Amino acid sequence: MILLELVLILATFLCALTAGFVFAFASVVMPGIGKLADREFIRSFQAIDGIIQTGQFAFGLVWMGSVAALLTLAVLAALQLDGIERGFVVVSALVYVLGVQVPTFTINVPLNNDLQQVDTDALDTDALAAARSAFESRWVKWNSIRTVMASLVSVALMFVLLRL
Repeated sequence: MILLELVLILATFLCALTAGFVFAFASVVMPGIGKLADREFIRSFQAIDGIIQTGQFAFGLVWMGSVAALLTLAVLAALQLDGIERGFVVVSALVYVLGVQVPTFTINVPLNNDLQQVDTDALDTDALAAARSAFESRWVKWNSIRTVMASLVSVALMFVLLRL
């Protein structure tokens, strides 16, 4: 049981950090850069995303570590827990993978990559507006979904921590 508890603490911590990260984008970063003109908005997001995608070790450790810890926890919970605690952990793993990770890699990251290809110096104002329009509302919508899902998973894992 000690291993399960340690993995539960780790998974809770990493999922909460991830929830905080996407929440910061939802509540501060995107509303902040959203006030910029199209060229500056695109450049700002390109700079922020460039930092994330160029191998920020701590970020990668938290993001991918949350998945590894949560999936490990789900296996341990299926083997060692019963009742509501097992259900909360297994459902949390599914919600996290389907509600945070799948949208990240199928929607948000491809949108990021498309925006990274925009040459802000080579485009006129109409093309910049079109590039922003193709990116911003869809990215914000899916980031909001990731924020809710990651937050719910973090709360569910905290609930399990309190019950053990």
